[in-house]
Amino acid sequence: MRYLGIDYGSKKIGIAFSDEAGAMGFPHGIITNTQGAVDEVAKLLAEKGAEAIVVGESRDLSGADNPIAKDAKAFASALAAKTGKPVYWEAEFYTSAEARRARDASVEGRSPKNTDAVDASAAALILTSYLSKKHD
Repeated sequence: MRYLGIDYGSKKIGIAFSDEAGAMGFPHGIITNTQGAVDEVAKLLAEKGAEAIVVGESRDLSGADNPIAKDAKAFASALAAKTGKPVYWEAEFYTSAEARRARDASVEGRSPKNTDAVDASAAALILTSYLSKKHD
């Protein structure tokens, strides 16, 4: 089963997809967070044949919702309503920082200003984290 992973942000939404076996997430790209973002993500979900959605759960270090959590939940609800696909939540503590470290350490030497790769990689980390727990 293929999954869609989302790293929701106020300006950009990182997108990742799992392999067909649902074992690991891979960065796909970003969607600009506009009024049409739900439609864009729904279209990608259909094109890739994903059957479920995993969204990074935005919380602060105390475990309370952080400022973006309300918008992320509204986005996920709208996406689930539009697609009929189930939504699962996965903690996203430090996924963007981890994705930045991986990018900066890469042999390719990507530009530090290329945050699109970071957002998509964070979505892949969120998705892979969820999938690793699901298969245990």
